[in-house]
Amino acid sequence: MTTPLLQAAELTRHYSVRSGAWPFGRTATLRAVDGVSFTLPAGRTLGLVGESGCGKSTTAKLVLGLVPPTRGEVRVMGETLPPAGTARWRALRRSIQMVFQDPLGALDRRVPVGDQITEPLIIHRIGTPAQRRDKAVATMAAVGLKLDHFDRYPHELSGGQRQRIVLARALVLEPKLIVCDEPISALDVSIQAQVVNLLVDLQAQLGIAYLFISHDLRMIRQVSHEVAVMYLGRIVEQGEPDSLLAQPAHPYTQALISAIPTASTRTRRGRIILKGDPPNPIDLPSGCAFHTRCAFAVARCRTETPALRVMADGRRVACHLADTNSPRAVA
Repeated sequence: MTTPLLQAAELTRHYSVRSGAWPFGRTATLRAVDGVSFTLPAGRTLGLVGESGCGKSTTAKLVLGLVPPTRGEVRVMGETLPPAGTARWRALRRSIQMVFQDPLGALDRRVPVGDQITEPLIIHRIGTPAQRRDKAVATMAAVGLKLDHFDRYPHELSGGQRQRIVLARALVLEPKLIVCDEPISALDVSIQAQVVNLLVDLQAQLGIAYLFISHDLRMIRQVSHEVAVMYLGRIVEQGEPDSLLAQPAHPYTQALISAIPTASTRTRRGRIILKGDPPNPIDLPSGCAFHTRCAFAVARCRTETPALRVMADGRRVACHLADTNSPRAVA
């Protein structure tokens, strides 16, 4: 059996925070990520989707080793990710890179973009100065940039060009996995399509795996081999994108998908408006965390936390009523 490129096992990250006004507040636990497990084979894409604050970006940081897990572990190519800052962590990080949400914020405005692309090669002591420059130029060409971009500064480039620079900086080390944290949300729609098509082409050419975080379910469907839906630090549904989007089993997934705009006249679906606000992550409700907003909730949902169980079609769903919730079709 082939070892997955990336494995997350019961990955958990809790933070101690002060709840209430100083000096009368109390120390409480914020469950940013609470028992997330998944595997990602080489050359595949796992799409991670959910509301803001559900734990997607914290999961990305845990995968990269930027924050230590409270419990659980991350395994890269079968090896447990070492503590950040150690020599072995640096060696493994060469195989795991990141593309950030805001390309201008991810780049140093005072440094030419060519120097920023060669910097990872310097950090990992790869090649001579001439070889580093050649590698950077070749990587820029691979992402659709020209040689005259090498000596420009970030503010002289368009948003799409800046995101290609960020991608080139990640690719220059020839990683096996790239974590993409909302990589297209800051771009115009036409540029989004270009960047996504570039990511798909690079995956086909180089066999890179992506952990792709986004709010855009349509885009997730286009790039992902598997989709995981997160709610308040937990994965509530995970499966192949076409079946998950066509017949969502979890009520939260149904609500997310009902909000996707569609021009189709063949399929009509009602917009599901969730009642109330998301629970306070410092004071989560007992049982299923979604039951306070769920139209299907029963007494069991208020007392028993549902496990992520495998359904007949192979997807995993954390819902006591997953077998009885009527799916809502998506055009």
